[in-house]
Amino acid sequence: MKKLVLFFVILFSLISCGLEDDTPQAYHFEILPVEDFIVPDTFDYLNIHQIKLFYKKPNSCYDLSGIYFDKYLNERTIALQCVVLNSTNCDPYEEVYEVDFNFEVISTETYLFKFYKGKDADGNNIFEEVEIPVNSD
Repeated sequence: MKKLVLFFVILFSLISCGLEDDTPQAYHFEILPVEDFIVPDTFDYLNIHQIKLFYKKPNSCYDLSGIYFDKYLNERTIALQCVVLNSTNCDPYEEVYEVDFNFEVISTETYLFKFYKGKDADGNNIFEEVEIPVNSD
């Protein structure tokens, strides 16, 4: 009998515990487009090259959390990842910000960089593509 009562107590405890959290989140993440960029005309094999990215924050509730960087073979997709505070007290921004990163060239093949530029009217992602050949001499 004690085992049966214990079983029901555990069963009801599990049923009453929901996994959903109704507490509103204080922030969320968003991907921002790359407004402009500076890349070298060519890469030198086994060297490190700096790539500069320029972006705009929509308002003061946006804070850059990192560079979105996806790679597939010699293709690189680049965007900017921001933490966005869920607040109504955000000041609008018009300023352009700059961030850079170092890119190590480990292939002798041409690299294709796809810079995220936003979405079109149908909600499809738009990219600006740049091919950068590699000097292997």
